[in-house]
Amino acid sequence: MSPSDIVNKLWNYCNVLRDDGMSYGDYVEQLTYLLFLKMADERTKPPYNQKSSVPDKYNWQSLLKKDGDELFDHYRHILEELGNEKGLLGLIFNKSQNKFQDPAKLRRLLVDLIDKENWSAMSADVKGDAYEGLLEKNAQDTKSGAGQYFTPRPLIRAMVDVIQPKPGESICDPACGTGGFLLASHDYIVRYNPNMTKDQKKKLKEETLWGWELVQNTARLCAMNLMLHGIGGNGSKLPLTVADSLAATPSDHFNLVLTNPPFGKKSSTTIVAENGKVSKEKEIVERDDFWATTSNKQLNFVQHVKSLLKINGRAGIVVPDNVLFEGGAGETVRRKLLHECDVHTLLRLPTGLFYAQGVKANVLFFDRKPASETPWTRKL
Repeated sequence: MSPSDIVNKLWNYCNVLRDDGMSYGDYVEQLTYLLFLKMADERTKPPYNQKSSVPDKYNWQSLLKKDGDELFDHYRHILEELGNEKGLLGLIFNKSQNKFQDPAKLRRLLVDLIDKENWSAMSADVKGDAYEGLLEKNAQDTKSGAGQYFTPRPLIRAMVDVIQPKPGESICDPACGTGGFLLASHDYIVRYNPNMTKDQKKKLKEETLWGWELVQNTARLCAMNLMLHGIGGNGSKLPLTVADSLAATPSDHFNLVLTNPPFGKKSSTTIVAENGKVSKEKEIVERDDFWATTSNKQLNFVQHVKSLLKINGRAGIVVPDNVLFEGGAGETVRRKLLHECDVHTLLRLPTGLFYAQGVKANVLFFDRKPASETPWTRKL
């Protein structure tokens, strides 16, 4: 079955659930939990014969044995218990909830759609691309608000083509959303290096790609996306950290950084007083490695990306217009960036490219090395 066939099959069932009030985003989340349990079960059988990280009383087979209200209660219990686990289980199931309204519809999804497929036997390309297809459909649904976490894949591929990642290079996205830049970098390395050794392939899957994501629900989609594409493997360290990457000076540095930080000019915290009055307090990020102290999230990400890079490292970051033209802290950051790094390319993006309409954006490419004496621009 092709990725598009799987997407259509799963997506058509979503339309049935929409009648019960389930949103596209909720549906993709529920699919994530169930697919994880199904694949964990498949890997306990030949030819894998792996020990499952899911306790037997909460596994896929335990779900299949239930029906009606008993199924509902057991599913809720599974989500609650697995959310307390550590590692990948905790990352996928943390704060998870049952969003189904009808146990019969949950049962149909289990038996007729998910259990009939052998997901582990599918190539990473097929099941991974199918899941990506679901994420893209969810991003296109303007009501879900998921578009802000989903960078259009043609833009991602174009940025990766400019950066040209190579085997052995470490790659980071400090605002990774659903993992698009990490996956595209992986695909690029595989495509242009068909003769990699077994050790190089293992390192690519387990020790090359690293992401940070602040929003828990988005992080779980990213974790599942990476897992379905075979990334993360059985490495001791998860490739994804759920945290605000701006909060601290990075302890690790990378050869490549590719990212599309969330747009929204200022960082702020909403404060509700005892009398119910709501106010907002600006979040100023103060770090010794930053050139300027500001509440402007995009300027902070530009500074953060520079700090993440190793010497001679390469970066591509999507930025809104205010990063290019704003005075004050913006001017300081631009001047320092031009002085300390080689800012070699500015790609102006057409409006309407993002699922959030009307955003004027650009891609800034720079290397962490002294700027060239000779500008690339020419008088035409």
